[in-house]
Amino acid sequence: MMLPELTQLFEFLPEATATKAAYFEAIVDDNCLSKRSARTRLLTARHLADLYGLDNAFLLFRALKFFWYRAEAARPQLALLLAYARDPILRMSAKHILSASPGVQIQRQGIEDIISNQFPDRFSEATLKSTAQNINATWTQAGYLTGKAKKMRCTSEASEAAVCFALLMAYLRGTRGEELFTSEYVQLLDCRPDKAIDLIEASARKGWAVFKRVGSVVEVAFPSLINQKEMEWVREQA
Repeated sequence: MMLPELTQLFEFLPEATATKAAYFEAIVDDNCLSKRSARTRLLTARHLADLYGLDNAFLLFRALKFFWYRAEAARPQLALLLAYARDPILRMSAKHILSASPGVQIQRQGIEDIISNQFPDRFSEATLKSTAQNINATWTQAGYLTGKAKKMRCTSEASEAAVCFALLMAYLRGTRGEELFTSEYVQLLDCRPDKAIDLIEASARKGWAVFKRVGSVVEVAFPSLINQKEMEWVREQA
């Protein structure tokens, strides 16, 4: 998930309108992440772009930054949500992590088995080990695992910003009404539907979203995050 690198990058270049070129320049030319070689800087920039986009033309990256600068405590889950949407190997590990009860140890071997079963003979033993370690590190950074050598499942607490971002992601996939609150993105936050409703109501009071509820009928919209052109595309997909 590279949360430390993303945090450093946004601290170095906090402008909400910073371009992809500016992010690459900060990483590669200015070495804002303190990498040892030019090659490592370029690889880091590319990996961050793969995970998060680093492009304001990408709606979800703009939304990530919108919430990032408004809800510091939510940053690990915000980063997890977007990385989850863009990284298939991270997605593969989600069920294994989320289904574990608090206090259960998460073995690296379990993650390795998931990856090797999905991609047989694709990774060397060393790459498989390092990939599984990186996956466990991601879940640790996001607050779902605790410990260093011995990783234990722990409970995470969803925030207003993370739930609003999760609902936006489900909304862009065409989900509407009550189904938004049982989407994979809300489930990723360890968040019950009733809790998610409470949190989106709080988000709406801050102007981050529009939330309406009449009995069992609910409506969620994101006029602060989706521009008119994007909204036209969303309507075409619905």
